[in-house]
Amino acid sequence: MNTLEELKLRGAIAEITNEIALSELLENESIGVYCGIDPTEGSGHVGHLCPFMLLARLQRAGHKPTVLIGEFTASCGDPSFKEQERDKISLDVINTWATKLTKQMKKIISFDGENAARLVNNKDWFGNMSVQVFLRDIGRYFSVNNMIRKKSVKQRLDREEKGISYTEFSYSLLQGFDFAHLSQQGVLLQIGGNDQMGNIISGIDLTKRLHGKEVFGMTMPLMLKEDGTKFGKTETGTVWLDSDKTSPYAFYQFWLNTQDADVERFLKIYTFLSLDEISELVKIHNKAPHVRGAQRVLAEQVTKFIHGNESLKSAIKLSETLFNGKAAELTVEDFKQLESSAISKTTRNEMNTSLAKLLVESGLAKSATNARYLIKANAISLNGNKINDQDYKLQLTDNLYGRYSLISKGKKSFALVI
Repeated sequence: MNTLEELKLRGAIAEITNEIALSELLENESIGVYCGIDPTEGSGHVGHLCPFMLLARLQRAGHKPTVLIGEFTASCGDPSFKEQERDKISLDVINTWATKLTKQMKKIISFDGENAARLVNNKDWFGNMSVQVFLRDIGRYFSVNNMIRKKSVKQRLDREEKGISYTEFSYSLLQGFDFAHLSQQGVLLQIGGNDQMGNIISGIDLTKRLHGKEVFGMTMPLMLKEDGTKFGKTETGTVWLDSDKTSPYAFYQFWLNTQDADVERFLKIYTFLSLDEISELVKIHNKAPHVRGAQRVLAEQVTKFIHGNESLKSAIKLSETLFNGKAAELTVEDFKQLESSAISKTTRNEMNTSLAKLLVESGLAKSATNARYLIKANAISLNGNKINDQDYKLQLTDNLYGRYSLISKGKKSFALVI
């Protein structure tokens, strides 16, 4: 099958402009492809990972990726389907975040070899552009009538109490010029999430007007879980790609906890396993879903890809150690991972704190009565040791490494006491 056929079977494509011409181009030439990310945070998250996985696939198919860090556009803010304007971010902070994202992108896309990726920053061409040039050479090609009809703009105009600032309104001009600028360097395809199609089309139109050149756009569907909720969000927040914001253990657990209804789709999007390998894996999984074999492969593949093999080994070891109730085998580094992960946490500032109280504070028990019941029922362990004294109070000796205690309810629910 050709490149686009495989991407469709993976569920990786939402929309394509001029599909027939693009398909022929992808099969017969090695073209430049770009995807951008604005440094509005110091890390990408698993939602951002979708289009960059697509960029990596196209690189493996023989095409040349360009990763654009939108340091200039980050200072404006993309209004695409956001309820309100993003808070103003200082230029120094944006610059710091751009540096962090640059390092992160080098883990996802290969910058070595025949089709080595290149990294660009739109501050380099917008930074010294005058207002006169922007209005005369870019603004004149954009119809306000068309711009206000875009869904991403219209949904904000319809919110009278919020509205849209000129800064955000001009975003599609800036992203459009990014594409036109890169088209002069051999970049013929822009990819992004499905919420970016309006901005991509702006770039296609501007490129044609400025340079008389045809370029193409491709978007991925926004990733939602089977229940319709936003992918990449948990009860404790966003799942980040930066190990300091989401530990490898928490990252691994996020994928391991994928619902059965979602696992095949996520394997197709987030791993480089072949479609045949995924099909066989799903068949085995469907015969014994309780084993969670497909989820385990998904978690291993994505964690290794983002964090490397050593971090994957550490995450697996930590998961198995917790499941087997061997808290005494945890290292101080393991506890630091747990401290920055999604498990429940609570703090005790005095000696002789009641275990029942900590169960309630950490959310492992619904009430003091429920906590005492769980302890009596032999369902609670402290540092791997069963506790059945309903009046048990934590002692100094219960602190591992002078700082941590681990409460377990059964084999799957944990709370870290700091």
